[in-house]
Amino acid sequence: MEFLVLGFFTGLSLILAIGAQNIFVIEQGLKKQYIFLVCLICSISDLILIFLGIFLFHYFYQFFNSIIELIFNILLIIFLIYFIYTKIKSFDIEVSFNSNIEGTSKFKIILKTLAFTYLNPHVYSDTVFFLGNFSKNYQLDQKISFGIGASIASFLFFFTLGYLSNYLSKYAKNKNIWKIINIFIICFMSVLILFIINEMFS
Repeated sequence: MEFLVLGFFTGLSLILAIGAQNIFVIEQGLKKQYIFLVCLICSISDLILIFLGIFLFHYFYQFFNSIIELIFNILLIIFLIYFIYTKIKSFDIEVSFNSNIEGTSKFKIILKTLAFTYLNPHVYSDTVFFLGNFSKNYQLDQKISFGIGASIASFLFFFTLGYLSNYLSKYAKNKNIWKIINIFIICFMSVLILFIINEMFS
């Protein structure tokens, strides 16, 4: 259970960000266009990429020597520091939504959603690299619990974002709300950095 909870909050902290994909989901919610389909594609894509990262690190980790493991840990810490830096930079970011309601075909929406998901380099660094690398020392059942927790966070986040967008959009434009969210993310990621450093020297 503890790995499921850890996976949930780790996944949630990664996905809680002002990004093109999240704004697109909110816009679809505002337009009431294929909300379920958009949220489902985003959530399932995250689930696939999360477990891809976990199993890649699980099955190929045996080929890592201590130097490669050290390099991956250093890269992971650098990624986290950069992630925290982007959160600090986004404190004063302005968010706007194009809520113009236009008829769009289901096919175009599917292509748009896939593009916002799979053409975003951050989705690979967040899911495949970070979650896979972070869970590499866990037992297989612990990794699965961790991945399920992170996937639940994605499903919960996207469907909440999509279906409550009319309500949430009022707050999503509020810079103070994003500051509070970013402070939570910064604190959580800072704890993860300390955890990784402790693992390296223990």
